[in-house]
Amino acid sequence: MVITGRLRVQILILIMLIASTERTFAKLEQGETTEAIEEENNELEPMVISRGPYFVKSASKNVTAIVGKTAHLSCQIKNLGDRTVSWIRHRDLHLLTVGRSTYTSDQRFVSIHNHHSDDWTLQVRYTQRRDSGIYECQVSTTPPIGHSMYLSVIEPVTTVLGGPEMFINRGSTMNLTCIVQHSPEPPPSIFWTHNSQEINYDSPRGGVSVITEKGEITVSYLLVQRAKDSDSGKYTCNPTTANPASVVVHVLNG
Repeated sequence: MVITGRLRVQILILIMLIASTERTFAKLEQGETTEAIEEENNELEPMVISRGPYFVKSASKNVTAIVGKTAHLSCQIKNLGDRTVSWIRHRDLHLLTVGRSTYTSDQRFVSIHNHHSDDWTLQVRYTQRRDSGIYECQVSTTPPIGHSMYLSVIEPVTTVLGGPEMFINRGSTMNLTCIVQHSPEPPPSIFWTHNSQEINYDSPRGGVSVITEKGEITVSYLLVQRAKDSDSGKYTCNPTTANPASVVVHVLNG
């Protein structure tokens, strides 16, 4: 096989990227934190700036994403010139993208870059828990320079207190409490269903209301006054950014 000059350069870039990543990974295994490595990189930044490309580190943040949603890791590079930008996953030292090309069979990973922009973004679609970890944006200088950030993929937990079954007396007030935890931000909305039908709080039945308190832990209260036999059944709390949770209510005579 004839190795062209361009292919030789690409092979050299790949070797340098892997070598740089292995050094960073070794530091992490020895107990160094990403902050310590970042501080070391900061000390070298004046030299990086003087010889060419450098990272705008304030534009790159750790990212928290919800399972199944899309995550974006941002990397801003000044004075890039004709160098190549690559994204590497530290967990297995896997080269994900080079330039705007994806170098992995996992097509959930996409490199996004607009011409004349300093921003290089790694898009991770349909995130999974196993995607959590350190990702590095690298530039093909000699030696390569890199900037690492952490992606945390979490799965919010929804719980209806008192489940899976509740028993209440006819004529009493039914109070169903739904709790959403471990979400990077409160769900935009929560709706309740009764036997798979969305509850209409303005229905002729009356006496049905909901109170939702948003925060690090979001709580939604469904209140049904003067419970009667027809109020028995399956109630489901449906946050827009988390899995639903249900409880079966039995209205008892007396």
